[in-house]
Amino acid sequence: MAEALKGGEKRWEDRSWTSGDGLKLHFRDYAGSAARPPVLCLPGLTRNARDFEDLAARLANEWRVICPDMRGRGDSDYARDPMTYTPAHYVADVEALLAAEGIERFIAIGTSLGGLMTMMLAAANPARIAAAVINDVGPEIEPAGLARIREYVGQGRSYETWVHAARALQETNRAIYPAWQLPDWLRMAKRCMVIGTGGRIVFDYDMNIAEPFEAEQGPAPAPEVMWSLYDALATRPLLVLRGAHSDILSAEVAARMAARSPSAELVTVPGVGHGPTLDEDISIAAIQRLLARAA
Repeated sequence: MAEALKGGEKRWEDRSWTSGDGLKLHFRDYAGSAARPPVLCLPGLTRNARDFEDLAARLANEWRVICPDMRGRGDSDYARDPMTYTPAHYVADVEALLAAEGIERFIAIGTSLGGLMTMMLAAANPARIAAAVINDVGPEIEPAGLARIREYVGQGRSYETWVHAARALQETNRAIYPAWQLPDWLRMAKRCMVIGTGGRIVFDYDMNIAEPFEAEQGPAPAPEVMWSLYDALATRPLLVLRGAHSDILSAEVAARMAARSPSAELVTVPGVGHGPTLDEDISIAAIQRLLARAA
């Protein structure tokens, strides 16, 4: 994977913490300056710490970067009770991580579900957020996007080879990343899948994370609640990223988010839907501007 390894050397330390209900949860810890607040990268619903490997490699040394696998993803334990696969439980897990690491102030980069978690963390204690990136999500989620997520989450498909897996991702997601070629789809496959039982390629998450989505609105708080949580970020340095063709974060909601926060920069990433991978030049430049404000 590009930049995750440099000269064959792993850039991070694999570490763990324990949730309140006894799960062993994993995170990647990229070493960086102790004089700056660490960067906490929170992934989307079906994703994991590997989503941030290129970004983390860019930031490491200057910034400590922490990339957790939430419960039921990556190298973290699966939940005993599927109904704990909710934003409130994920946030409680992150609070346990922050406490275990003695982190009192941090920069949050949250993609999709991770962005919702960032708002919830800010509402609990906004002063500890040195800056935040909200990547392609907002207090109001477009119904079409939520319906699309319900269609694929929890579907336990498997593939014979990495190329088969990449082609399957291309088939279902080409409208989101229309310019991608096979190497891009292979990179995504290796971020969100692993070699499972019998050597088949499988998605790297517990299929039971779909259970809370059986509720009509899904597991996230109602929009009026989410706007109040978002407002906790209003005084913090803030970057709102939106994929130009996103079916999760509308242009109208993104504009309202920017208008409510005098410290917010709104950046639209051209040519992608939900959501920007944070490998795009425009995304990286915007994140670097935000970090310069927080340094």
